[in-house]
Parts: sequence; C-alpha cells; structure tokens
Amino acid sequence: MLRVKGLLHYGLQVPSLDAGENFYSSFGLETSERGNAVVVRCDGRSQDQTLLMEGPAKRLHHVAFAVEPGSLPEWQRHLEGLGLKLLDAPAEAPGGLWLRDHEGNLINLRDEAIAPWRDFGTADAQDANVGDRIRRVDQARWLTATEKARPQRLGHMLIFSTDLDASEAFYARTLGLHLSDRIRGMATFMNSGPGDHHVFGFVPGTHPGLHHSSWTVADIDQIAMGARTMAAAGHSKGWGLGRHTLGSNLFHYIQDPWGSWIEYSGDMDCITENWQPNDWDCPPAVWSPEMPADFITNQEEKPA
Repeated sequence: MLRVKGLLHYGLQVPSLDAGENFYSSFGLETSERGNAVVVRCDGRSQDQTLLMEGPAKRLHHVAFAVEPGSLPEWQRHLEGLGLKLLDAPAEAPGGLWLRDHEGNLINLRDEAIAPWRDFGTADAQDANVGDRIRRVDQARWLTATEKARPQRLGHMLIFSTDLDASEAFYARTLGLHLSDRIRGMATFMNSGPGDHHVFGFVPGTHPGLHHSSWTVADIDQIAMGARTMAAAGHSKGWGLGRHTLGSNLFHYIQDPWGSWIEYSGDMDCITENWQPNDWDCPPAVWSPEMPADFITNQEEKPA
C-alpha cells in the first residue's frame, strides 16, 4: 500500500505577514520572502517548513507530505481510484498533487526527498550526567546552557477534527498513515513509518483548523530558553514545561498571535514497524503545570 514518507510543511494564512514573520523569527526559525509568501525554515536545513500567506483571517491553508520521488503518477491513480478530485495548485505553492480531505482541508503530495536534519553538535547539545553514567567531565554545563532555541526540524502537527475516527480512517486509507496511539475521545496520533512516534494527528473540534505545530530542539535547555525568549518578545501565554504521555516528548507550548499553539519538543519516542498502537485513558502529560482551559479550542473562523 502507498504511504507518504513524512511531513514536509504546512501553509498558514494570516492577517499580517509582518506579525507572522516576527513570531516565527522569535521562535528561532529563519524567514524569507518568496513572491507574496513568507517561507519559514530551520537553520541549516534546506526544506520549507511553513509557508505564510496573507489573508483576511488566520486559517490553516494546507498540509504538505513527502512521497517517494517519481511516484506521483502512481499516487494520482490511487487517489482517483478512491474517487478523490485532484485540484489545481495554488499560486503560492506550485507543484505536486493537490486534493481536499473529508473535512475540506487542502493536502499537497510532493515527490521531494526529506532534507537531512541539522546535526546536534556541541554547539547544540551537551551530554548529560545521569546517575553513574558520566558523559560530561571537566565542562561547566551552565556556560553553554544559554544557547537560544534553534529548531532542528518540524516534527509533527495536530489539526482539529469533527470526527476523530473518520479522520483516522481517511488518512490511513488515502495517505497510508498508521495509527500510533489514541487518548480516547481526546487525541489520535499517526505515524509515517519507523521514526517519530507521530508526525500527524487530530484533536476534537467544532470545525477544521490548526491546533499546533511541533518543532524539535536539542535539549531541555533549549526548550526553557525558547520559552524565555518568546516571553521576552511578548508571547508569554503557554503551557509547559512538561512531559507528554503519548510520544513521551518534553514540551513547552506558546500560543501564536491567532490562537493556535507552537511547541518546542525533545526526547520523542522512536518506533519501528513492530510498534503496537493502543487506546489509553490517560491525561495528555505525565507532569506539567495545569493545561490552559482553552488549549483545545479552535479559534479559527468557522468556514461559511
């Protein structure tokens, strides 16, 4: 069965490109202009991770997935065989195949190889001393723990869904994503094969929209420094520091200017084809401050 290779980027329509560029730059990402859009990338990685496009209101514009290079004709036959209509590419993001999911979200399949991640060298992360496992000797960690957050890659994203089961079924049948785990009635997490516990998923909402994007950083120091930097830039509303249950990653979220969330993340579970998904009755975090009351509230305008 065909399966996407991973998450490439997402497109976001925002009321102000200047506000979007400032927010993502403060988060530790590189921004540049391309035509009428702002392109967001990670330092040292030659892959678009977010495209910002200007519009009257903030909304999720599209989600782009990577497929095997040269496989687009096979994907076209697959999608048309499912009765899905292929669409013209928007001017801001030409290329690939375009379609809408069962709730109207725009999906882009691109036959692009996923770019290598920037290595976590000594400028990014230091070995930790844990118990009698000594990895760092004659080095004062505090002197290097002030490195600002430098996201390595877009790790995953979650979107709102009016029907978690229907969304899981659509993305499994259409894109070949596999179930990783579920928190019953609260979240569904899906993977694109061996690697991160999840690259995509869903939380319940009254209408479609972006819930959050998650960006991998080197260590807990960069998570904390990122939160501090964002607060100094005027983006203090967040949730963290904590460790999630499903995926196990350390996290700190910041609310963006339009009501969605962006996450610094590290230490995600790595899975293989042997992973067995489960349904869980558990909170979203093992430990953390109290989750904001509006954390799972879709603040995007409902489509007409």
